[in-house]
Amino acid sequence: MQYLAAMDETDRRILRELARDGRQSNLALADRVGLSPSATLRRVAALEREGVIRGYRAVLSPDKMGVGFAAYVTEGLNTHTKAAQEAFERAMARAPEVRECHNVTGAVEYLLRVEAADLAAYKVFHTDVLGTLPQVHAITSYVVMGSPKDDRA
Repeated sequence: MQYLAAMDETDRRILRELARDGRQSNLALADRVGLSPSATLRRVAALEREGVIRGYRAVLSPDKMGVGFAAYVTEGLNTHTKAAQEAFERAMARAPEVRECHNVTGAVEYLLRVEAADLAAYKVFHTDVLGTLPQVHAITSYVVMGSPKDDRA
C-alpha cells in the first residue's frame, strides 16, 4: 500500500479513465491524461505492479445475460463463530446467483448482491440455497427497482 501515498492527480486521472474504459489504447489514454505514451505506460505498469490496478473486466449487460432481477440481501447468522462464517462464505462462493458477498458490521453479518433471471428464479435460490443453510438465522431481501448510478465494473 505504499504506492497510494505517492499517487498524484495524474495517477488519479489515469485510474478514472481506465475505470471508464479499460480497453482504450495507451495512446488514447495518454492523450486523455496529458502525458506522453511512454510516461503513461510507465505509470500504468507501476499502478499494476503495486496492486492499485488489480485487473480489467468486461462490463456485462444484465438483460443480454438473462438477468432481469437483482436484490441486496442481508444475512444474519445464528452463531457468531469463525466456523459458521467460513461455512456461509463457502456456500456463497458456490452460488452463481451471488455476485457480491460482503461481511459487514451492524445488525447482520453479511450483505449480498444477488442476480437471477426473474422473481421465480430468486425464490428458488432463496428457498433452496439460503433457506437450507443451518447457520442462517435471518434473511431480508431488498429488491432493486432501478439503478440510476452503478459504477461497478
